[in-house]
Amino acid sequence: MPAVTLLLASASPARLTTLRAAGVEPVVQVSSVDEDAALDEAEETHGPLAPADVALLLARAKADDVVAALDAAPGADASRTDLVLGCDSVLELDTEVHGKPADASEARARWRRMRGRSGVLHTGHWLVDRRDGASGGSGGLVGATASTTVHFADLTDEEIDAYVATGEPLRVAGAFTIDGLGGPYVAGIEGDPSTVVGVSLPLLRDLTAELGIRWHDLRGPA
Repeated sequence: MPAVTLLLASASPARLTTLRAAGVEPVVQVSSVDEDAALDEAEETHGPLAPADVALLLARAKADDVVAALDAAPGADASRTDLVLGCDSVLELDTEVHGKPADASEARARWRRMRGRSGVLHTGHWLVDRRDGASGGSGGLVGATASTTVHFADLTDEEIDAYVATGEPLRVAGAFTIDGLGGPYVAGIEGDPSTVVGVSLPLLRDLTAELGIRWHDLRGPA
């Protein structure tokens, strides 16, 4: 099977770095999805969503938005991407869903709730197969959510203020990282670490397999 090209519909540098570290070199095209509007529309239709379903809904919205943009693009460039991957992460704490904090004040308040406790980080994945039939494509759509329990250290107010002042908590779902400045403030995890970073490599392998694609075919030609 020839190498399969992957497009990552996300601006997250952590997702891109994780995929590259696993030998995958995706193209990146950021979606234009209004996440709040997409979630409001879904809840008007289906009612309140479980946190894991929120992550999957937003992952699909991002993938579908980029696929629509590719399909509308003129010329051959629109057909060069075989797979489109949308991802989205949310933190579940006390059954509530938390994405990126709106500002430093919200990030500080969030950390005062999280410290010394545990939450669940949900990362939704949605894959769209854009290959034609001659290339083995099916037009398939597959998706799933990976969930990992995160145990937070018991930070002091001073530590919280110092971490928020770095700006990192404002750029990430749940207001923390495990692969950056937030690493010292995570006491442990139960589950796949790459889920917390923003793309579960084991789950992504399973999803590509559902589309008849072997993981090593995502790595590109030798």
